[in-house]
Amino acid sequence: MTAAAQKKSADAARAGSSFVALLRGINVGGRNPIRMPELVACFEEAGYADVGTYLQSGNVLFSADGKKGPKLEAAVEAMLEERFGTPLLVVIRSRDELAQTIDAAPADHGSPKLRSDIYFLKHPLTAKEALAAMPELREGVDSVAPGPGAIYFSRVAAKATKTRIQKFMAMPIFQQITVRTWRTSVRLLEKLDAADAARR
Repeated sequence: MTAAAQKKSADAARAGSSFVALLRGINVGGRNPIRMPELVACFEEAGYADVGTYLQSGNVLFSADGKKGPKLEAAVEAMLEERFGTPLLVVIRSRDELAQTIDAAPADHGSPKLRSDIYFLKHPLTAKEALAAMPELREGVDSVAPGPGAIYFSRVAAKATKTRIQKFMAMPIFQQITVRTWRTSVRLLEKLDAADAARR
């Protein structure tokens, strides 16, 4: 992309919607190492605007105009594979979609007594399908609930070592899911809101 085309694309993106791209399986145990500055550069060179990252686990905040949902995910996945030479699963949520998922969480999700996560589902996987495939969890330790584009999973912090969620994580269906802690998910929404406020 030429410099002029890149600027035109970025200007259009800046006027568009805010998103977070959740990359699966990077910088985990030395697997798929990607430096965050390289990730930012990749998005910016493709014409996305307001690009930033949070933590090292592959959370990219950006704005885009045009493609949304699965089409945007496919475009970002193709871009990343071309740049880094390995296929990466990407789940993208708009600011409003992320807010909807957080707002719909069980009342105790994120409680200090729990270790709470959000399992973000790759389209077309649904919460109903994911829950149907989930093996029996440990009563009194694990809890799970469906949400929009996600499932909510918590385990009692004092009994976290007794969880049975590893059985689900070893199943093929888990390859279509990327996990973020409750705290990280809330922080991502806060950062999207801050970016939107700065653009006004």
